[in-house]
Amino acid sequence: MKQANVCVIGGGTGLSVLLRGLKTYPVDISAIVTVADDGGSSGRLREELNIPPPGDVRNVLVALSEVEPLVEELFQHRFENGSGLTGHSLGNLLLAGMSSITGDFAQGVQEISRVLNVKGKVIPASNEHITLVAEYMDGTTMRGESKIPGVGKPIRRISLDPEYPRPMAEAIYAIEQADLIVLGPGSLYTSIIPNLLVPGMKEALLRSDVTKVYICNVMTQPGETDNYSVSEHIQAIDEHVGAKVVDAVLLNMQSIPEEFAEKYRKEGASPVEADLEKLREMKLKIIADELLTITQDALRHDAMKVSQRLVSLL
Repeated sequence: MKQANVCVIGGGTGLSVLLRGLKTYPVDISAIVTVADDGGSSGRLREELNIPPPGDVRNVLVALSEVEPLVEELFQHRFENGSGLTGHSLGNLLLAGMSSITGDFAQGVQEISRVLNVKGKVIPASNEHITLVAEYMDGTTMRGESKIPGVGKPIRRISLDPEYPRPMAEAIYAIEQADLIVLGPGSLYTSIIPNLLVPGMKEALLRSDVTKVYICNVMTQPGETDNYSVSEHIQAIDEHVGAKVVDAVLLNMQSIPEEFAEKYRKEGASPVEADLEKLREMKLKIIADELLTITQDALRHDAMKVSQRLVSLL
């Protein structure tokens, strides 16, 4: 029997967490990953070698890999010293090297996928250098993914520079072939929406008639989604696409332990308000559940629970 195709679109840590759960299910996964990162090791490699930033792609490759833990650790290893090496992760350097050998970033990602025995396909949203530009409600703008949240003003919209980067044919094909399309979890304006602005992506999403589910973040993000409710996250996606694209939303109803809430409050984050009435008005299918896993230092989506809810939509 043919396995169902699940296409996941996003970037950042949230996406990697989800994929670790999803890869344990009998589904074919395509992960379309944002390439707008400009901080840290990724940012340096992007500037020096003129390739898309490898960081988010690296995390997703590792999440979907089926290798010994030691190989995973090696791939994620960050050099602590050495004048040119400090701060670089080995996986980023390997992706940069493979891009150089194959002459193409996306091709490099495919080759590394083979080396890491990746379950599924990891597809950069574009093969080009993309810079994010935010326009704030007061009309001012800021360039660069890593700088956008630091401004601390409400965002009106995000755009790309160049405005029309070349899309990856594989990414559009993955959306067309999908039996389920998942947006998130991840930073709304810097991980999820940038993928949808690459030419051809939103058109493919709107042509597809399968369920498109948004996994809402548990906490707001300082400088990106301050005081946003669940419906406001979804409205931002629909507005950037220019049409209603999200059909279903997966949201957490589990209460957050006070010591965590306090820690997040200090960082300027608060739980995303589940405005169920508004979501019903928007005619969204609502999957509300206790979806958290709580470790010593962080709250995360429980990858297994979230994956199970997603697979049940198929």
